[in-house]
Amino acid sequence: MIPNIKQLKNTDSENFFLMAGPCAIEGEQMALEIAEKVVSITEKLKIPYIFKGSYRKANRSRIDSFSGIGDEKALKILKKVSETFDVPTVTDIHSAQEAAMAAEYVDVLQIPAFLCRQTDILVAAAETGKVVNIKKGQFLSAGAMQFAVQKVIDSGNNNIVLTERGTTFGYQDLVVDYRGIPEMKAMNVPVVLDITHSLQQPNQTSGVTGGKPALIETVARAGIAVGADGIFIETHPDPSVAKSDGANMLNLDLLEELLEKLVRIRQTINRF
Repeated sequence: MIPNIKQLKNTDSENFFLMAGPCAIEGEQMALEIAEKVVSITEKLKIPYIFKGSYRKANRSRIDSFSGIGDEKALKILKKVSETFDVPTVTDIHSAQEAAMAAEYVDVLQIPAFLCRQTDILVAAAETGKVVNIKKGQFLSAGAMQFAVQKVIDSGNNNIVLTERGTTFGYQDLVVDYRGIPEMKAMNVPVVLDITHSLQQPNQTSGVTGGKPALIETVARAGIAVGADGIFIETHPDPSVAKSDGANMLNLDLLEELLEKLVRIRQTINRF
């Protein structure tokens, strides 16, 4: 299953689809550089691709953390990426009031995990008519996501994606319960595994989220093996200088090799 988006290419390839890009839009040149590289890779491998970038980061531990370059400026960059490379885009919203604004620029509205139970945000996103990607809360079971799905459906929108991004384990770690992927797929919506956020180590005493990027391939391979429809990866040319979530992002130069392996796993799975 894949989202119903007109611009989404390679939808007949039987591959998983990919949401990938930087954590936050840091500037136009960086966004275009990442998009160009990922578009080239996904066209080569016939992977349906949606460019991801947050126009603002509202959920930061510290008040002095980078939150964005300005809403309109970042949203215009997302629009330029879409127009330049003819690919759909996804960004997250943080309140009901932001839904209509963001919908003017992107194809998919993403509901952050901590906000996935907020009825007003879900309804507002649904009413834009855009695809709604709901991230499963770190505090929720997979089965509980049926109620978020139903809120969007009851608001007149059936174009929904669910994203697994790990479950809280203690205070400073996350684990992926792969049983949740088939459980959410049974809700008749595409299910994505957010690989990089699943490897976060939140609530560090420094106020900066840590991560385990060395396990990106391990988590990704397992996700494809259990039937994830899509994968979500935050990537950056140099994660060490990224302004948000650098500790768990994938270096852009490593993306092609990873995707090649995942495509081979998917091809094997498709034979069963």
